[in-house]
Amino acid sequence: MSILVYTESENGKLKKAAFEVASFAKGIADLMNTSLTAVTINAENVDELKTYGVEKVLKVSNDKLSKFNADAYAEVISQASKKEDSKIVVVSQSANAKYLAPLLAVNLEAGYASNVVALPKLGEGFVVERTAFTNKAFNMTFISTDVKVLGLSSNSFGLKENEASLSEEDFSPELSDDEFGIDVVSVDKNKDKVSIADAEVVVSAGRGMKGPENWEMIEELADVLNAATACSKPVSDMGWRPHSEHVGQTGKPVATNLYIAIGISGAIQHLAGISASKNKVVINTDPEAPFFKAADYGIVGDAFEVVPQLIEKLKEFKANNS
Repeated sequence: MSILVYTESENGKLKKAAFEVASFAKGIADLMNTSLTAVTINAENVDELKTYGVEKVLKVSNDKLSKFNADAYAEVISQASKKEDSKIVVVSQSANAKYLAPLLAVNLEAGYASNVVALPKLGEGFVVERTAFTNKAFNMTFISTDVKVLGLSSNSFGLKENEASLSEEDFSPELSDDEFGIDVVSVDKNKDKVSIADAEVVVSAGRGMKGPENWEMIEELADVLNAATACSKPVSDMGWRPHSEHVGQTGKPVATNLYIAIGISGAIQHLAGISASKNKVVINTDPEAPFFKAADYGIVGDAFEVVPQLIEKLKEFKANNS
């Protein structure tokens, strides 16, 4: 029996989330004194997975899987799980993984626990700790099924290096037309930018920027920090920024190491979507803005004065420490 982890990739390159779920799955494998196998789909270079404890990779290469299809991907991982006799399958909590995980659980007749934040407790059964109520609380979930599917909450476990000897095996699951009932016509993605899902730092702004023409300094700050840019819902609704940048409960959830909110008051839906971020910095002219109650650090001031100074100091710091 081996622990199985699905390691996501994009354009042939493994994502950061792939290494975090591998680190987490390796922790489970060590607890259960077993091995760790990864399944990849159209990933080109998988050698780096050995750094995070993966001992075997099942490599799937199939042009029909070049675009994400939840049914087909779930079937691939299901067949990989059965091949390896895996009783525990670990996936991330990316947007794609959230679609495929329930289908995977159905295929395997498995219990599914999402938003897992810590290694399972094995003393009395199989118990995992999960976030609840938009990260305001935690619950302990007992999974009684023979096969278990775990969705690891983003940025909750971190990357843990644990060098292993890696073997690679080509894997060709049998897929029928039933798995391709949905046809992906096109996929639009931001180019030449750090994605919100993979970013360690996110610089986000709201209506306090007064208009789309003022976003240049937000993008400059993001460039200095190698960060992704984001925005509040009203900003995307008004067309100032693309909807792909909208973060919050009704947009993209964010779980970064650093989230900088500029000119965002902090509506409850926005706070719910970014509450998993480890450090939150707020810049706002209104000292009573709700965001300050959720912030780790706050600056009461005009963004048009504060942000340029912040950019200047960061550039100076980088120049002196490069």
